[in-house]
Order: sequence, then structure tokens, then C-alpha cells
Amino acid sequence: MVSAEHVAHKILTYIPYVLVLIDMKYEGVKCGKDGSVDNHMEMGKKLLAAGQLADALSHFHAAVDGDPKNYMAYYRRATVFLAMGKSKSALPDLSRVIELKPDFTAARLQRGNLLLKQGKLDEAESDFKKVLKSNPSEKEEKEAHSQLTKSDEIQRLVAQSRSSFNTKDYLTAAALLDTIIETCIWDVTSREMRAECFIETGEMGKAISDLKAASKLRSDNTQAFYKLSTIYYNLGDHEMSLNEVRECLKLDPDHKQCYSHYKQVKKLNKQIQSAEELIQKQSYEEAVSKYEAVMKTEPNVLHFSLLAKERICHALAQSQQGGRAISVCSEVLQSQPENFNVLKDRAEAYIQEEQYEEAIRDYETASKHSENDRQIKEGLERAQRLLKQSQKRDYYKILGVKRNAQKKEIIKAYRKLAQQWHPDNFQDPEEKKRAEKKFIDIAQAKEVLTDPEMRTKFDHGEDPLDPESQQGHHHHHNFHGGFHGFQGFNPFGSGPFNFKFNFN
Repeated sequence: MVSAEHVAHKILTYIPYVLVLIDMKYEGVKCGKDGSVDNHMEMGKKLLAAGQLADALSHFHAAVDGDPKNYMAYYRRATVFLAMGKSKSALPDLSRVIELKPDFTAARLQRGNLLLKQGKLDEAESDFKKVLKSNPSEKEEKEAHSQLTKSDEIQRLVAQSRSSFNTKDYLTAAALLDTIIETCIWDVTSREMRAECFIETGEMGKAISDLKAASKLRSDNTQAFYKLSTIYYNLGDHEMSLNEVRECLKLDPDHKQCYSHYKQVKKLNKQIQSAEELIQKQSYEEAVSKYEAVMKTEPNVLHFSLLAKERICHALAQSQQGGRAISVCSEVLQSQPENFNVLKDRAEAYIQEEQYEEAIRDYETASKHSENDRQIKEGLERAQRLLKQSQKRDYYKILGVKRNAQKKEIIKAYRKLAQQWHPDNFQDPEEKKRAEKKFIDIAQAKEVLTDPEMRTKFDHGEDPLDPESQQGHHHHHNFHGGFHGFQGFNPFGSGPFNFKFNFN
């Protein structure tokens, strides 16, 4: 059995060790805290040097959280933000560094440079002047002098550009603003003013580019989104216009200008989409009505009128309304003579109207503006074949029907003409001979135009009854025997021929 004295002796022996351990534990907490900040700083530096910016940033975040008065932690974090191109985030960190250590010239110089890029010239100059007063290194002094001179020059250019803008000399103002923006790349005011100059001089692409930059540089820039939306709208780009005005309403759902514009663009967008769906479904007449509604919704923007007319021209050409199509397509081509889609549609309409030379001319013009377009190449070849064919015999003309005639109309026209030109109706030998030839032509026209395969060939400029046109392909038909081949042929029946001609 262990005695009480023995236990007491053991406890007394261990007390010093326990105290030492407790002391070490508290030391450890302190060391751990400082150690972890130093650790994060060290790791952050290594990762920054290795270019692993995201990992470096998380270490500097931890260092700032661990010691909010450690100016170097803020400075290092600002350095990472700058390397990541996040100058907006770097600026408050640099300001905190200067607040904690006012004589830290490197941070002040960097902040001055950022303020200069933002176009905050007075604040930038103040930083550069303070650097010069705070015992800078030779390199820092040189840079501060140089940036101060640059800032002075930009102050002068800003005054000149505003004066030119106010007197509506937009070209001069834009040229001055180009020089300002080369240095003040994040200056929203200068970009917005230059965008206005571009709008006034009609350079919409450049205005869009500046306004897009301005919308990113200022986070609540509803006006930039509104202007972008109206520019796209006036250029006829309803989808981009809708995207930009939605961005404006995300920032401010009660923005009056944006909401009013949004309703207009949305209505127009919906009409255009449903018109295109109708064209896809081949509901061409309805599509034409829908595009006429588009022109009523927006009568003042030429681009939308032209878009509507271009698509009406297409729908009419597709629905075989050649005459109407030619008229509408020609209106578009007066404003857009190089619009190859409209040239293709008008060429197709000319073919429907049997104006082959005009069709060829349109296809040739279209091919200059859209090389390697298979449709144009095939259309041109077809129009050339049809022109050649029209100079020979034209089965549609023989029966006196349009190219888009239905089978019923063809048979009706054929019966009427076959009755009229039946050789038994003529006594004079010469007249009878002429009637026989005419009668054969009428019967051949009927054969070709009521056979879908033969009609398709003919519509593509190939005569299925002409061996030469067939280029070596033989097609069996019943008319090689002249009129006497018609013995037993009934021009008035629709089934097997059972009618005998009686003539000597």
C-alpha cells in the first residue's frame, strides 16, 4: 500500500514541471499568434513571387485579420490586388497603409499613380507632393517629379477638352480626350465625354466601347447602360438593346428612362421573334403581317423598317409572290444595295416572274458581296439555264400558266388548248400541219408539268424531253412519232388513253 507521504512527495516533485508546462502553453499561444501572422506573411510572399496570386491573397487576408494594425500586411495585399488587376480593391489598402504609417513613401507613390489613372488629379498631385517632402529615395523622387509634371499637363488638357466639347467641336475634344485617357485609363468622366463626342460624330462602335468601359468602372452606372441600350436600338440591334436596358433595371428597377425604353424594346423584340417563328413554320402571310406590325411599333428607326422589309421580301419570295416580293426587295436595295440576302430573294422572285436576265444580274451582284455562297452559285446556274431554256420552248408558256400553277390548273389549261388545237378542227393542209405541231407541244407540256420529277428538272433549267439538255440521260416519252403517235390518245381523259382520232 502506497503511503500518504509518498503521494505528497510525488506531487511536490511534479509541480515545477506543471508550472513550466503552463507557462510554456501561454507562451505558445502568444508565439502562435505572432507566429501565424508572420507565417502567413512569409507564405504570401513566396506564393506572390511564384505568381500564385489567389493563394497569396488568402494568406494576406489571414495576416490582416490576425493583426489589423500590421501596415505591411495591407501593403502586401494591395500588391496582390494590383497584380490581379483589381485596383479598386488595392486603393483602400494603400490608404490604410498611409494611415498607419504616413511616411511610407512607396505606398503613397503607388496610391498617387492609381488616383492619376482614375483621373483624380488633385488627390494624385497631393500624394506626389507629399512623397517629395518625406525624404524619398532617389528613384522615388524621380518618379514623383515625373508624375507631377504629367498630372499638370493632363489638368491643362482636361480644361481644353471641356472647352472644345462645350463649343461642340467634338473632333478636337475627342482627340484631346484620347491623350488624357492614355494616362487616366480608369477615368469614367473622360470616357463618358469621349463617348458623347463619338455619338455626335456618328462613330457608334467607339461610343459603345467607351460606354461599356464606363459601365464597368462605375458600379452603379445606370446612365451608361441606358445610353448603350439606346445606341443598340438605333442601330437596329433589338437583342443587345434589351440586354443593356435590363442591366440598368437590375441596378435601379424604378429608373424611369430605362423602364419606359424597356417596355418599347421588349414589345418590338417579341414581335420580331414571333415573325421569325412564323417564317420557320412557313406561315408566310402571317409573318408579313407581323413584320408590318413591327414597322408600326417603331416607325422612326430606319434599321427596323429595313429589317422588316428585308424579311417581308424573303417571306413573299418563299410564298411564290414574285411581283410583290420584287417591289419590297427593291425598296430595301435602294438603302442597302449590297445586301446579298435581299439580292438572293429578289433574284428568286425574278425567276418566278420569268425575268431571268434580272435574276442573273442580282445573283452576280450578290456573289461579289458573299463569295463561296452555295445558294448564290446554284441560283445563278439555275437562272442561266432557265434563260437558255426560255429561248427554246417553255412548257409553262405553251399552256399559258404561271410557274407556280397547281396540277389542276395545268390539266384545265391543257384540255382547253387541246380542244382548240385538235387537228380535226382544221381543213387547210398547212393549218392542219401547224395544229399538229401545236397539239404535240401542248401534250408534251402537259406530260412534263404533271409529272413531279420531270417538272422539277424543267424548273431547274433542264428540258426532260430534250436529249441534248439531258446530257446523255435518256428519258422515255411517247411523242417521238409525230402526231401519228397520238392514235388512241385522249386529250380530255385523265386516265389511260381511250379516244381514237378520225382523220385521213
